[in-house]
Amino acid sequence: MRLEQYGPWAAIAGGSEGVGAAFALKLAAAGINVLLIARKPGPLEEVASQIRSAGSASVRTLSLDLATADAAERVKAATDDVEVGLLIYNAGAESTFSDFVDRDVSDATRMIARNITVPTVLAHHFGGRMRARGRGGIILVGSTGGYAGGPTMAMYTASKAFDYILAEGLWYELRPHGVHVLGLVLGATDTPAMARMGMKTDTPGFVAASPESVAQEGLEQLAIGPIWHSGGSEEFAQQLRTMPRADAVRMVAEASEAMLSE
Repeated sequence: MRLEQYGPWAAIAGGSEGVGAAFALKLAAAGINVLLIARKPGPLEEVASQIRSAGSASVRTLSLDLATADAAERVKAATDDVEVGLLIYNAGAESTFSDFVDRDVSDATRMIARNITVPTVLAHHFGGRMRARGRGGIILVGSTGGYAGGPTMAMYTASKAFDYILAEGLWYELRPHGVHVLGLVLGATDTPAMARMGMKTDTPGFVAASPESVAQEGLEQLAIGPIWHSGGSEEFAQQLRTMPRADAVRMVAEASEAMLSE
């Protein structure tokens, strides 16, 4: 795993906790400087402090709601003076479970901004610069939920489908230019976001992977691409991709219900 391909800076959206923080700590330990992007400044500074204490890399933080209209432009501005060799987009978890039409439509449009519009703009911006340099990497973090429509999380699962399809296309386009792209598709993962949603991490058949192991898998698979299912979720993902669509939707619904049940 030659991480120098992806330096000297990495921009990590969702870098304040869970998988994003695990990526940041691993990269910083390898001497790659990191820009941490997330909404809450407190958790951002906690991760940044760990990196500064280790003394192996520089770190910047950007407290930012990635659903806002100027989010992508603010990320660009925060990195204009450095060379970003790795973009990791690990934002956009679901926080509420209810039927699509029972929510305000702004919930859906904000999810589109966070999970579709902003990663598209950033992949275009950084990907173009990486292609010109002949090296770099992009990791778009998705979910096995993106393989089928998810009842009570319809917009989330739809947006995650976009992310992994985008990753596949970019992998093919950028690979000849020395730029690696990976759609890192997560199964059940033991993150703070998962805990806030009330999802259990020890449901039979859905034992959660650790953020550290998921980040390690992502870095190891980046040079291979285009898709990697973390935490042993490959079998579940392939079931969803190949079974009749009605059955796939039912399976996603049942899996979500099992993980949220008391």
